[in-house]
Amino acid sequence: MAELVLSALLPVLFEKLSSTTLKRIARNNGIDAEIKKWQRSLIQIHGVLADASRKEVTSAPVKRWLNDLQHLAYDIDDVLDGWLTEAMQHESTHESEGISNKVRKLIPTCCTNFSRDTSMHDKLDSITAKLKDLVEEKAALGLSVTEDSRPRNNNNINNRRFQSSVVDPSSIVGRQAQKEALLQQLLLLGDEPCDQKFSIVPIVGMGGVGKTTLARLLYNDQQVKDHFELKAWVCVSDEFDSFRISNEIFQSMANKEVSDFNRLQEALRDHVRDKRILLVLDDIWSESYADWETLVRPFYTCAPGSRIILTTRNDQLLKQLVYNPQNKQLHGLSDDDALSLFAQHALGVSNFDSHLSLKPYAEGIVKKCGGLPLALIALGRLLRAKKDEVDHWKEVSNSEMWRLEEGRILPALRLSYHDLPATLKQLFAYCSLFPKDFLFDKEELVLLWMAEGFLHQPTPSGSTEEDLGHKFFDELLSRSFFQHAPNNESLFVMHDLMNDLATSVANEFFLRLDNESEKNIRMEMLEKYRHMSFVPENFVAYKKFEAFERAKSLRTFLAKSVGRAESQGSFYLSNKILTDLLPQLPLLRVLSLSGFQISEVPESIAILRHLRYLNLSRTTIKHLPETVCKLYNLQTLILCGCDKLTELPNNFQTLENLQHLDVRDTPLLFQTFLWIGELKSLHITLSKIIIGSESGSEVAKIKDLKNLCGKVSIVGLERVQNAIHAHKANISEKRLSELELKWSDGLYDSCNEMLEKEVLNELKPCDDTLTHLSIWSYGGLEFPNWVGAPSFLHLKHVLISDCKRCTSLPPLAQLPSLKELFIQRLIEVEVFCPHAWVEEMVRGGVSMLAASYNKQLS
Repeated sequence: MAELVLSALLPVLFEKLSSTTLKRIARNNGIDAEIKKWQRSLIQIHGVLADASRKEVTSAPVKRWLNDLQHLAYDIDDVLDGWLTEAMQHESTHESEGISNKVRKLIPTCCTNFSRDTSMHDKLDSITAKLKDLVEEKAALGLSVTEDSRPRNNNNINNRRFQSSVVDPSSIVGRQAQKEALLQQLLLLGDEPCDQKFSIVPIVGMGGVGKTTLARLLYNDQQVKDHFELKAWVCVSDEFDSFRISNEIFQSMANKEVSDFNRLQEALRDHVRDKRILLVLDDIWSESYADWETLVRPFYTCAPGSRIILTTRNDQLLKQLVYNPQNKQLHGLSDDDALSLFAQHALGVSNFDSHLSLKPYAEGIVKKCGGLPLALIALGRLLRAKKDEVDHWKEVSNSEMWRLEEGRILPALRLSYHDLPATLKQLFAYCSLFPKDFLFDKEELVLLWMAEGFLHQPTPSGSTEEDLGHKFFDELLSRSFFQHAPNNESLFVMHDLMNDLATSVANEFFLRLDNESEKNIRMEMLEKYRHMSFVPENFVAYKKFEAFERAKSLRTFLAKSVGRAESQGSFYLSNKILTDLLPQLPLLRVLSLSGFQISEVPESIAILRHLRYLNLSRTTIKHLPETVCKLYNLQTLILCGCDKLTELPNNFQTLENLQHLDVRDTPLLFQTFLWIGELKSLHITLSKIIIGSESGSEVAKIKDLKNLCGKVSIVGLERVQNAIHAHKANISEKRLSELELKWSDGLYDSCNEMLEKEVLNELKPCDDTLTHLSIWSYGGLEFPNWVGAPSFLHLKHVLISDCKRCTSLPPLAQLPSLKELFIQRLIEVEVFCPHAWVEEMVRGGVSMLAASYNKQLS
């Protein structure tokens, strides 16, 4: 964890201590002498961190010294951030507006008045004394100023040859025989017992052996896609929750959800009735036959030939189901296959014939990995950028870490972590807050990293912290610390063993509160924890967090559900947590209460002046208090799915640091965004813009939303009476990933064909960012040239529906990345592209739904 300090906190501290504002504060309060002492001490400590990083692996005292240093760095940062926030408030011209005296009294005195005459004097002296002790102790530990022999700058990240972790069948080594055997089992009909409509196909093996990869190969095989009518994939994980699993299966198969378990099982039973289904239950642990029986009950109505694939490390359930797991055991790769897989990821070739000097060390590494693909891939990608550095291969092969015994943590994975650039260690450790099998979104994780200050470092000209975060994320993905989620390319997941690794390196700074950790939580550590997450229950009582009143240093309060990134569940939270607990945690930078039935945000939210990230999505709030506008540091505000929220606070424009406002599926009026669009750095993500006036002229006002981004639906385009209004909207300058354009279907007979074509032509989106395009009830006879243009390099999903006057389709075959095409109710189409074009698109991997137009394609 040494480099966590180096990468995330010390550069931030140096920058803050050197800032003009901080120097002015120090002079005004007579503390410039202490500030200079802090700078000198931190510079001395910074010089020995590389040496400490090497020695902490085997030296417990060095590790303890580094942990003490990180705690102190957090304390210093909290103090400095409080002072700078106070200065920001004083500079605000509206400092006296929007906050009641009652709320002002709640704000700790140390945050509003930091002169030497207050208790802050003791805090300053305490920090100075601890810094002095750490400087003296470093000499006693024998730490010296050395250069880190391994490259540690960000250029390494930019220069790496990135690899995707999406499963490519051609890159899988040594599993073809197992795949073919399982494939025959999946496709074979008539082998089920007479009393059972489905059969179970188990894949059993230790963690990291490749069970999920093999299941993915089967799930995505074209023969399997053609054979089964319905498919679903669910990560089960440690907690076997029949309702959650059933709900995810139903959502995947029917794209619906049901809140009542009995009705859900009935709906699932009816949906699969007489259909041949394939269900993958990944990483199943439960040994309870009753749990299993409840889960699979609806599938007794499915058609013969249905299959359930189980991947598991635990064969007890399979024994209860009268299967012999020994026959299904997935073992490690053979020595030859393991060496070939390692070469593929380390060198980009299948063997070491062209790198004989590396082969002895490669063979030693492969032998120590025990044939586990996860370990081989992680270390291969670690060494990929160092194929000309024989000494480094030798160092990895002979590392002390192979001899460390730490539970389930594979030495190969710990080696891969240890070799990470300094910044990435902090970012990876942060992911220990995610439950196992949690499906996370890249954009959200980058915003969390940014809020925690982990991305606050020099960036190339024209680049932002978010750009840097995306590069770091891609690097962790390329090294297999993250993986694409099964059956959902837009989400990501950590392998269980990677999650265990993150938890082990996070130690006393990060706490994931779940059923197991609640039993083992060390109360004396609460005052030291900085980041905390918890898995929501149906009702979260105050008692669960009562002890956290002592966690005064907590920076993160994060609710994360198992499974989907945006769980559709609904949870209840004791109001006492909002009114009594949160005011006791004034240093919070991240607060996420997504999905809770919260109807009101207390005015005391103003106490959280350090807050950078606030997620209140899918809550029942009707308004935000004006005191939210006192959160001067706020960078991200997520309010998506707040279906009762119709307005924002009057002083919302005072949030000058706000960069992201997500109000998808929230009924805020379009006019609301026009006046907050003046915030120069604000990126707005909203789901719907309704054109309501008779002339439709307000579509032109979209231009004022300078940083509109994400997914946008423009509804009511039939009202636009002049294409110049659409031209003024400047849609092509908005960084949209998804665009939906809707005309009213009810005005079919009276539409102006030429006008609608001109309007659609002027609404051309940015071709650099668009991935989804939907066009509904467009009334033109043909489409503008931009629809289907090959310049849309990233456009993957296209839907064209109810365009009942169109006589021809756009040249969609030109789209290089198209994956899904939906064409519905184009009843006047006379000229359709040849069937060969359709066949070519299908062969290229495009999923196509074509229906109800001129009977030319079934």
